Amino acid sequence: MRTAAYAISVVGTIVTLVLRVLGADATLTFGLSAVTILALASVLGHATEQLGAAAGPRIGGIMNATVGNIGEIIIAGFLITAGEIEVVQVSITGSIVGNLLLVLGASLVVGGLKNGIQSFDAQLTGMNAASLILATIGLVVPATFAFAIGDGAQTGAGERGFSQIESLTVGVAIVLIATYAAQTYFFFSSPEAPGGHAEEEVPPEWSLRRSVGVLLVSAAALTAVSEVLVHTLEPTVAALGVSKLFIGMILIPIIGNLAEHIVGVTLAYKNKMDFSLITSLGSATQIALFAAPVLVFFSLVVGQPLTLVFTPLEVVAVAAATFIAAYIALDGRSNWVEGIQLVSVYLILAIAFFYLT
Repeated sequence: MRTAAYAISVVGTIVTLVLRVLGADATLTFGLSAVTILALASVLGHATEQLGAAAGPRIGGIMNATVGNIGEIIIAGFLITAGEIEVVQVSITGSIVGNLLLVLGASLVVGGLKNGIQSFDAQLTGMNAASLILATIGLVVPATFAFAIGDGAQTGAGERGFSQIESLTVGVAIVLIATYAAQTYFFFSSPEAPGGHAEEEVPPEWSLRRSVGVLLVSAAALTAVSEVLVHTLEPTVAALGVSKLFIGMILIPIIGNLAEHIVGVTLAYKNKMDFSLITSLGSATQIALFAAPVLVFFSLVVGQPLTLVFTPLEVVAVAAATFIAAYIALDGRSNWVEGIQLVSVYLILAIAFFYLT
């Protein structure tokens, strides 16, 4: 499986770049770049797992969430540069919802069917749940403000100044990223719960130099292929007849977050639920509190302002995902039926976004 991922990564990257230079069919190039990104995400995930193998579930989970989100951050960066702000906004929503419902749900299903009722550290889960509630507030307030002010949200700015809604977005982004920094500090400084790290430690298969080398090369290839994906987005949407919102909500998060998907489910199967939940819930928290603010700041640098004013359906999607994921996970125990419930909510939201134009 890993050999196939490496082969697809190498061949796919080369062929994708050649097709880009030759100006080949956009839909074909888009599809190939998506498959290549999936393979590259898998390689990144394995390299990250090797780096964190000797560091325990906390550091390993944070590393996997961080590297796993690189793909989506890179894609979103190119989308911002291309002016596809609406797609970036919905992809942020899709990433949070996907990790909370699809990744966590699949992990609970696979882990529950294999191991029965599973337990994990409810304190760490509760901290992530609280952070996601904060992130939901960070989405609701700008959206409510924009609705209340209306066109006035865009007044009060000079030719090169900020509008009111952009200023609010920057303020919210600063609060979110500061909260993420505080949470990360607490996460690493607090003692582990008794029995929370009882899993057998597996020594890494790779050396540190090899793991870092693979990470750097894969990240570089991912950057190049992501640019091709964004370049072919517009003609692909027109050819397939689907909306950009559906691609941003469903396809881009799945493509960009495959690393967490694979690692989270695999760890649940191995009954390493602390690590698995840090991977899925931690990734959603990182997108909301870190990646979204970083993209806001990046958008200001490139002159394509990204605001945190999301549509009502996007806000409802994040709020619903946060509520049900927190409700299921806060007791420190899980089973496969709860996983089915999470995946069911994700499918309901996916259907809604499919028909949204």
